[in-house]
Amino acid sequence: MQAIARPLARAAPKHVRYAGSLSVWSAVPAGPPDPILGVTEAFKADKDPRKINLGVGAYRDENGKPYVLNAVKKAEEILVQQNPDKEYLPITGLPEFTREAAKLAYGADSAPLKNNAIAVTQSISGTGALRIGGAFLGRFYPHSKTIYLPTPSWGNHTPVFRDSGLEVKNYRYFDKKTVGLDFEGLKEDLKNMPEQSIVLLHACAHNPTGVDPTPEQWKEISDIVKEKKLFPFFDMAYQGFASGSTTRDAFAVRHFVSEGHQVALAQSFAKNMGLYGERVGLFSLVTADPEERARVESQLKIVIRPMYSNPPLHGARIAATILSNQDLYGLWESEVKHMAGRIIDMRHRLHDNLVNLNTPGDWKHITRQIGMFSFTDLTTPQTRALAEKAHIYMTADGRISMAGLNTSNIDYFSESVSKAVKGEL
Repeated sequence: MQAIARPLARAAPKHVRYAGSLSVWSAVPAGPPDPILGVTEAFKADKDPRKINLGVGAYRDENGKPYVLNAVKKAEEILVQQNPDKEYLPITGLPEFTREAAKLAYGADSAPLKNNAIAVTQSISGTGALRIGGAFLGRFYPHSKTIYLPTPSWGNHTPVFRDSGLEVKNYRYFDKKTVGLDFEGLKEDLKNMPEQSIVLLHACAHNPTGVDPTPEQWKEISDIVKEKKLFPFFDMAYQGFASGSTTRDAFAVRHFVSEGHQVALAQSFAKNMGLYGERVGLFSLVTADPEERARVESQLKIVIRPMYSNPPLHGARIAATILSNQDLYGLWESEVKHMAGRIIDMRHRLHDNLVNLNTPGDWKHITRQIGMFSFTDLTTPQTRALAEKAHIYMTADGRISMAGLNTSNIDYFSESVSKAVKGEL
């Protein structure tokens, strides 16, 4: 007769018995919610058909949908025909991409570029470029471990540079009274910085304000930076996307280089090529000569290797194909100009609507600002009322993504803002 197996009662080992009573992570505090993510979550939960999300930092077409550029589609068709492999890239990325991306930023006639004196590495979009730059400066820049950011600046700048080992301080930039550039305050703060400090500059389409210096003001800034021997670190996330011209948007970087500054530069191809999820970027440094460039690049490899070993492949191939193909480059430039033009049109439409609705205040700043974002000068109570009563979502400081506006919702948005400002919502 077969014995019936019965489970045996066993005492659990101590490490099993008590594992659930206190987790090793029990003391980890909850982090603060991301302000942009909170806006998006509230928008998704709203069932009203009129709802508008102006928090997201990504381009949307006339129908409010994500937009894949035709130049990108055609580049991918070319890549499919080539049947490329999926091997690892070198630590500093795809050479065809880094070469063309540097040319786009510095200009084909750039002296350091012609002299092979620009150290380059592909990065995980603009954020990765900033992180690489911060780590390299923290390790090798001999004069300072402090970086000065404009007030305000992109929210991720501070944690990126702090995590890179740099101390973060600020300089004046935005004037709340004029909703424009505090140029006198900016110049005064630059002059008062310790010599050879690192200063972060938004090359174009300042995020989050949309307020940029004029070319003449950039020349004054360059002169002060040179006089104080400051080290300029440019963040250029919107080349072409700001004005519609890649040349115009690169003015600050190219002027500084022509004046002899050894700049650091972070580039992103998220906005201007719509390659958000592909994470395509470049970090570069102007050096003295090819020998110095080689030494700098050797150390960039050492910085990058323990971070992520090497960068993604597919997006770099797309960007390199567009930048190196004359027909695709022309198509891409026309699409960038179209995207920038649509946003500029929305700025003028919003301004005119608010004026025609007799909205209290001066709204000229809407058209003076440039790029994807606009500081509307709306107060936190007004933004809260717009969310709760008009189903319009933005960050509490009144920053909006102009790309979220289109001919279908611009009038409703304008009317709602006017009512909020008048206290009639």
